[in-house]
This record gives sequence, C-alpha cells and structure tokens, in this order.
Amino acid sequence: MTHGTSDDLTPWRERIDAIDRQILDLLNQRARAAQEIGHIKQRLGLPVFRPEREREVIGKVREQNGGPLREAGVSAIWREIMSACRALEAPQRVAYLGPAGTFSEQAAQRFFGSSAQGQPCVNVDEVFRSHLGGECEFAVVPVENSTEGAVARNMDLLLAHPVHICGEISLPVRHFLLRQSPDLNGIRAVAAHPQALAQCAGWLRQHLPDAELRPVASNAEGARLAAGDPMLAAIASEQAAALYGLHVAARAIQDEAQNRTRFVVLGAVQPAPTGADRTSLILSVPNRAGAVYELLKPLAEHGVSMSRFESRPARSGNWEYAFYIDIEGHQDEPRVAAALAELQAACAMYKCLGSYPIDKDAGQS
Repeated sequence: MTHGTSDDLTPWRERIDAIDRQILDLLNQRARAAQEIGHIKQRLGLPVFRPEREREVIGKVREQNGGPLREAGVSAIWREIMSACRALEAPQRVAYLGPAGTFSEQAAQRFFGSSAQGQPCVNVDEVFRSHLGGECEFAVVPVENSTEGAVARNMDLLLAHPVHICGEISLPVRHFLLRQSPDLNGIRAVAAHPQALAQCAGWLRQHLPDAELRPVASNAEGARLAAGDPMLAAIASEQAAALYGLHVAARAIQDEAQNRTRFVVLGAVQPAPTGADRTSLILSVPNRAGAVYELLKPLAEHGVSMSRFESRPARSGNWEYAFYIDIEGHQDEPRVAAALAELQAACAMYKCLGSYPIDKDAGQS
C-alpha cells in the first residue's frame, strides 16, 4: 500500500487558499452593499435589524444548499455573515443575564451573531432596565424550560413592563458539573441558578446527596465562584468551564436528555408576517363563571391554534390570574386579527407582547 506525502496535499491547499481569497472578496462586496442599504435605511428612518428578513435570507441559502455542508452549518455561517455586515450599519447592543458563559449569552449570540455588542447584567431585573432605559436596543431573556416550565420572575417582568417581543430562540441545554478538580470528591456545595438546580435535581440526589445546593444569580456566576473554592462545584455550560479554567467533573447531568430553554428577544422592531410566526399575549378575565371559556372561544372559531397556555397569580386587586398565551400566526393576518379583536373584548386586561418568526432551528442541537 502506498502512503501519501505532504506533496499530495499541496495542490488542494493551494486550491483552498484561492477559494478563500474569492470568498473574502465576495464577503467584502456583500459588506459594501450592506453599508449602502444602511445609508438608505438611515435616510428613510427604517430599523437596521429585521428578523423576518434575516430568516428569509437564511431560508433561501438553506434551500439552495447542495451539500456537503449541513443546513445547521449553513445557517450558522450566514448568521455570522449578516451579523458582521449589520455591525457596519450600526452597532447592536444586547442585554442578557451574565456574566460571560451563561446560556443567555449563547442564545444572544445565536440570534444576533457574535458581532453584536453583548451587555452582561448581574440579574434579570437589570436586563430589563438596560433595555427599557435605552442602554441596549435589545434584550434576551429565558421564559420557559422543557423540564421546569415557566421562568416565573421573567414572566412577571413581561407583565409589569412595556416591552415588545421581536424574536425567539430555543436552545438545547446541557448541564455540566464544573470544579477545580476532575472528580466528585470533597464537594460540599453546588452553586447554580435555581432553574439549573431543579433541572438536575435527580442527578444531584443520586451523586451528591449531602452537598448544599446554593442558588446564585446565574450558572456562570456559580462557575466564577467555583474557580475560587475547591470545595464548591458549579452547574454550567462547557463554555463556562473554558472561560473560568474549570474541569468537567460530570457531563450532561440534566435529568431530561432533551432539555431545552426558550428565550425571547425584546426590542422595538415589529417583524412583518413570514408565514411561520408566533404571537404572545398576556390576558386576564373577569372573575365570573365561563370567563375562561369565553376567552378561548374566539381562537377556536377563527381556527387559530394555541401553543402555550399558562396562568400566574396577578399582582393586582383587579383580577386573580394573568394568562400567558402563545398562538400560531401573526397579529396582522386577517384570521388572527379577527380572533384577537373578539378576544380583547372579552378581557379585563389585554396585552399583546408581539408577533415574531418561530425559531426554525428549535429542533437542532
């Protein structure tokens, strides 16, 4: 059998170098076109970021992809290309729960690309303040987990503040036990966000039954603390392990293998209909018999599907519960608009958080 030599690779490497030069030239042509579009948008007072347009672009390149690149890889590449081009038009500032290494940061990067300017915040209340105060045009916050359900504090903040949802990200969540050493010996406490502790409760009971469970503001904050305490472990992402110089003592410790968290993007942009959209609502009804039935009846009569229905105690004396509802479709579609008009008439309180494209990559890890 004849083995190849490095000389066999030379023509292929030269070909790749030549292709790279062509790609770079085309990327810069695209960037110059994006700059011109940015000037036109600025003159017309149009927003720089259009989620539905970026979704359309990625959808087209996925359809045109002949391989061998996978669709998820094509999506990631074009998302970064658009992020870099968008940064030439105007910087995109995005608030998220920090510090560096949180799943919220990962969600923000997956939605906006790495060229956006991330603003890590110490808690979710600061995330909302940074956005509402104008420091950041956008914010990314988790709203529900496939294992533990709604993120209660964030749901309350969506009700309490005048925010608008313009996008969503569904992120696979894999939890890792991180610490200064690569084993489980000597762990006295485990620090993580309360949601992560709950998502790993079964594993922790089995493997670390005597360890203190220590809630902290974020998983990355737990990793930061574990970097300074050999008796402390953290539940966080593999990315956090690299950022804080920690070993992975145990991998994928979440109780549900398909654990996912859904994040929403807050921003003033109002995406146009794409044909695959979601509308989020917060409602309340008068405290009388049949009120909830009357609330849902317009959706059924107009053929509008409901993908989420949750209730939370309303912090007001005017009603008992607030209902968080997601429906399929855009509020500007005629059948959805008709259903919402009738629904609003039956409500004691009605708040439309916005319509936005559904995350097409939700089923991909």
